Amino acid sequence: MRFTLCQSYDSVTHSLKERIIMAFSFFFRDEQPLILAIELMLPLIYGHSRINIWSAGCAMGQEPYTLAILIRERMGPHLFHNVRIYASDIDTEGIFGSIIRTGKYPAKDLERIPEQILSRYFLLDSNDPEYFQISPEIMGAVEFHIHNILSLQPIRNNMHLIVCKNVMLHFQPDERKQVWKMFYESLEKGGLLLHEQTQKIPDEISDQFRQVVQNAQLFQKI
Repeated sequence: MRFTLCQSYDSVTHSLKERIIMAFSFFFRDEQPLILAIELMLPLIYGHSRINIWSAGCAMGQEPYTLAILIRERMGPHLFHNVRIYASDIDTEGIFGSIIRTGKYPAKDLERIPEQILSRYFLLDSNDPEYFQISPEIMGAVEFHIHNILSLQPIRNNMHLIVCKNVMLHFQPDERKQVWKMFYESLEKGGLLLHEQTQKIPDEISDQFRQVVQNAQLFQKI
């Protein structure tokens, strides 16, 4: 898949990649906002044969795999087969994609996962006892794409949920507005968009989304 990158790509690629690599990320980070987004999404996807979710700026994959586990816990195995999570990042060095596609993570990255969840969805790597392997069922729901958000080209349309956290703060105000518009176009009617707590919707596009809760930056397409 090819993308037409905007002019600001060269200026942000290095610094953005560097900051994401340095970011403190782990499984089940910001669990409560993710659960809230999923709970509000479930009534919207009733009867859909495919549920599309975009984890934009996924880094090493902890967020999309956490999403997959939380959704599987709530939907059960039958409906979970309809879920497709598109995990994306710029990944110019080929670091993130290789980690996500193998689904192997060091034990220290899993310390915050509840024991019953860990035993259900992770297996100790027989070749390296310091690593765990994510279950095939969860891995099968996550699809990694190399993608620069500032290309303003969505991974696909008809998204039911977009999660973009700890990425937009690296962009200029006008770039954030353009990315918000791109997210709006790629969402289904009534689709949801989750940002980190510090990210506010720009006034210029506030008529396109409504904030659905007060305790999270969770917005619904109008």
